[in-house]
Amino acid sequence: MANSPDRVRVRLTDISPRAYEHPADRGALVALRSLTGFDTLVKSVFGRINERSLRLMFLSSAVRVSPTQFPELHDYLRDAAYVLDLDEVPELYVKMDPQPNAMAIGRKKPFIVMTTGLFDLFDAEEKRFVIGHEVGHVLSGHAVYRTLLLLLVWLSTKIMWIPLGAIAIQAILAGLREWQRKSELSSDRAGLLTCQNPEAAKRALMKLAGGSNLSQMNPDAFMEQAREYEGGGDAVDSVLKLMTTVPATHPFAVVRVAELHRWVESGEYRRIVDGEYPRRATDREASVSEEAGNAARSYREEWNRTSDPLVTTLRGVADGAGRAGGRFFDSMADRWRNGGGQGGSSTKGSNDPNDAGQSNG
Repeated sequence: MANSPDRVRVRLTDISPRAYEHPADRGALVALRSLTGFDTLVKSVFGRINERSLRLMFLSSAVRVSPTQFPELHDYLRDAAYVLDLDEVPELYVKMDPQPNAMAIGRKKPFIVMTTGLFDLFDAEEKRFVIGHEVGHVLSGHAVYRTLLLLLVWLSTKIMWIPLGAIAIQAILAGLREWQRKSELSSDRAGLLTCQNPEAAKRALMKLAGGSNLSQMNPDAFMEQAREYEGGGDAVDSVLKLMTTVPATHPFAVVRVAELHRWVESGEYRRIVDGEYPRRATDREASVSEEAGNAARSYREEWNRTSDPLVTTLRGVADGAGRAGGRFFDSMADRWRNGGGQGGSSTKGSNDPNDAGQSNG
């Protein structure tokens, strides 16, 4: 790419989106990318959506960013594509809308839309963060899976009169919305990798919660809010949080700031900037089972971090059920090894702890 950033930022050559994707997001994406025929399904789905008409709509009703229109945004977009090593710089449109928002649209030729509300809210470094966030969506291919989510939402409205069908669709939607919330955390990390300014990234997320008056806000106090939200309250608060979270497409601002802060503090951000990250050339080698394990581990860490009474109770129930299930299967394996699986009636268990859970069946 001939263009280069306005100041020295580390270019992450051939970076795989797996480098910044949240484990729960990455696990879902690796699994979907590995499914035989999934690309064909996606093409079929997108065949029902006129992507070109969407682009024409913004081409006719918004301002396309270029060296002569919103030139500073053009520079930020070029820089983000440079840092994340995209082959092609996506188009960016600015749309008149006081509501702060931005989105990435499309599969074959993705483009980005930013509202004037967001443009007016953020300073230069914060705009770099939000543009990098959207470029991260493009690199991960999130638009594809979000479109599937929208189609399922549409389908759910058509089969609401079928009780079991509606329940099944709603369960799938809840899972997809949870994935979508995690995908936002992934793209927050991508935004930080492009702007390479942690304080600007946190400021941008604070502004989404409290507006442009940063002089009236305090980052430490905002982090304290996040800690109170994550761990405070009683069981009623826990249920209320669950009810407000499940239908949401984005994590709440305090959650996003806290998650980004933890990612930086973990050292992962610094390792990537220092060049220690997976390359796209190795994407085909990604293990579905390994990524699923990473996703499960991330949820366990999230549960262990909170003192939320409902989560603590559910965690205790899940751990107890897991231990009971483990003892049950250990007992069945012992019976099998001692002849129970071949018509015998022995109930004697093995005294060797290394035998636990091993079945020859």
